[in-house]
Amino acid sequence: MKDVMGIIYTGENDARLRELTIIRAIAALPVAGRFRVIDFLVSSMVNGGMKNIGVIMQKNYHSLMDHLGSGKEWDLHGKTNGLHILPPFLTRENVGLYPGVLDGLRSNTDYLNRSKQELVVLSNSNIIYNAHFKDMIAFYENTGADITLMYTKDPSMKRDEFGTYISLDQDGNVKDIEVEPTHPNYDNTFMQVCLMKREFLKELVDKAVAHGLHDLARDLLLKLVQEKQAKVNAFEYTGVCWNIDSVQSYFKFNMDILKPEIRKKLFIDELPVFTKVRDEMPAFYSAESHSVNSLVADGCQIEGKIENSVLFRGVRVAPNAHVKNCIIMQDGQVQEGAYIENCILDKQTVIKKNTKLIGPEAYPIVIAKNVVI
Repeated sequence: MKDVMGIIYTGENDARLRELTIIRAIAALPVAGRFRVIDFLVSSMVNGGMKNIGVIMQKNYHSLMDHLGSGKEWDLHGKTNGLHILPPFLTRENVGLYPGVLDGLRSNTDYLNRSKQELVVLSNSNIIYNAHFKDMIAFYENTGADITLMYTKDPSMKRDEFGTYISLDQDGNVKDIEVEPTHPNYDNTFMQVCLMKREFLKELVDKAVAHGLHDLARDLLLKLVQEKQAKVNAFEYTGVCWNIDSVQSYFKFNMDILKPEIRKKLFIDELPVFTKVRDEMPAFYSAESHSVNSLVADGCQIEGKIENSVLFRGVRVAPNAHVKNCIIMQDGQVQEGAYIENCILDKQTVIKKNTKLIGPEAYPIVIAKNVVI
């Protein structure tokens, strides 16, 4: 395959994730017991043969930087290429928040110039997928397109008033693009992943920003398609995927991961998902504990009852405590006699003795980091 680099943009709107993104970017959200959202994106790129990956950071990026580190866990810590953390280029006008992905790319023109790869995969950071990028690259080369977009027909990815949707002709070329329609008219959801030549991307970004354009889909791709300035086609991703754009979608993903058939589709043997290692003792279950259909990470101490829940590293569930349909992040505590249901507990949260918290399944309760209830 040809030499390809990857760029991940971490500037999505996180308002609907409420307390979960006060201290972190969406890309740094803990998921599935021991992973972060960005693990799936970086791992897909590495499995696709990419050795040069840049992550464009914005506000609240300290947690993400700490997690990625030198890129060692993804074998991206060599002397050449490797993982590149690209924090915001701060000026009097830019206070650490890019108006759009095009501005983020324009601020990192030096990185694009230093890179030697011919092709670039550009991805956002709030969609979880595990893609065969080699298939997408082969598709791009065989069709002779200027830009190839990745899309899915998964109906769960459609959102009223959110998202980008594309219409295709019989040859797979993009005919039209809808950006944040009130009701999507097309079944093909653009996954905010595109592939093109690096030099072509630099040229597009420079012209777009010079004309006051910011958004990739609305300002750039839509114009290219409507005015037929470039050949834009689309590659169908047929695997499982989730758009982590709200508390409900975050909760749904973690509950979906409890299903063995879903885990098998996401965690593919030939496409491993890597993450930062935290050495812990194995999970401990007391003789009185009871566990049903739950993901329990290493370092947990289970003495009560857990069912249909995802527990991250170092969580403690005391005797006579009951955890049902919950997500408890790192080092959380549920003390003796407490009962929680349909809750999301951020890191180091403490639920005190005999406390009762029951949220509706469609709108789970979110407890922010370090809160004691």
